[in-house]
Amino acid sequence: MKRSTDRILTTHTGSLIRPPRLLDFARARQAGQPIDQEAFERTLKDEVADVVTRQVRAGIDVPNDGEFGKSTSWSLYALKRLSGFELREVTGVNPFARGADRVRFREFYDDLEGRGEGTDWSNVTTKNAVCVAAIRYNGLFELKRDIDNLKAATTAAGVNEAFLPVAAPSSAIPDRTNEYYKSDDDLVVALAEALRTEYRAIVEAGFLLQVDDARAAVTYDRMVPPATFEDYYRWLARHVEILNHALEGLPQDRIRYHVCWGSWPGPHTTDVPLRKIVDLILKVNAGAYLIEAANPRHEHEWKVWQEVRLPPGKILVPGVVSHGTNVVEHPDLVAERLLRFASAVGRENLIAGTDCGFAQEELNRRVHPSVMWAKLEAMAEGARMASRQLWGRAAAAV
Repeated sequence: MKRSTDRILTTHTGSLIRPPRLLDFARARQAGQPIDQEAFERTLKDEVADVVTRQVRAGIDVPNDGEFGKSTSWSLYALKRLSGFELREVTGVNPFARGADRVRFREFYDDLEGRGEGTDWSNVTTKNAVCVAAIRYNGLFELKRDIDNLKAATTAAGVNEAFLPVAAPSSAIPDRTNEYYKSDDDLVVALAEALRTEYRAIVEAGFLLQVDDARAAVTYDRMVPPATFEDYYRWLARHVEILNHALEGLPQDRIRYHVCWGSWPGPHTTDVPLRKIVDLILKVNAGAYLIEAANPRHEHEWKVWQEVRLPPGKILVPGVVSHGTNVVEHPDLVAERLLRFASAVGRENLIAGTDCGFAQEELNRRVHPSVMWAKLEAMAEGARMASRQLWGRAAAAV
């Protein structure tokens, strides 16, 4: 894993807004219409090549494929690659409408979701994923395709390090219902065993493995109340154990672990403080930790790293631009944020990143595409500015 040896490097957290040609295929699939699979595969390969090139031009040092190969969301894509689940219409209480934030701001969420009428939304998230059989990995074709597309794209762009994001066992297929395993713990262990196939293949292909785990933090909002913080802490500790089991045997310096607070455009007043779970986050056997730090609910938490020691050899990748607002951060602000973190963890242990992905699903984006690219460019410029202060004028240019 590359480190910031002579300047602050840049990356992001994965999901980028899909281009129009891919969205045409996505809308057809959502409508249940047949698509020309060969045409889709050609388009996907071309668009991955283009998005890698655009990331390099924007100043991103460690790019990815934009998660373009995932035909649903960052977590529900696993439904396409794992056996054992079936989708059913939601009956009774909607599992997607739970959480203390939603209770306190019910009217806000009603308005927010009403605004989605006439907009592209993935219908897969309105259905319940029910585990009805043993979980097995059966997505080797899609996995190989994603690896091959990124290999071709990075080779053409002259990129020597890139990453592929995948879901953590606790985050894969969220809000699932268990009708097969004796307990939810058994189900998550089975998920971990199945996802290990994907984890290992990505590392063996020469890419960085990024494990996305929004549920690690979001579950607090779902559990407390009526459960206690101690209940939640035990839940998270167990899921860290399960994730480490899935990562066993893989080199830590090829693994990135991404934690966010769900990234939805809401108040987030009931997010668990980073200070209360940072010890568990750092127990994940990863070489780099990607943490939300740019949005107004979590920016102040950079101070946590003044008190908590980043383990030797590890890298912190804080979000220094937000995915959740169309306001483009000024490069001066990006530089200021990076200098704060550098003072806490050391310049060589720091890489600039984004809070979360810019498109949580194919048809669900957080900002306009032009704004997304402007944010990545602002991040790169801010990293250059911070580098000049940290290394002097000799800092390498991007």
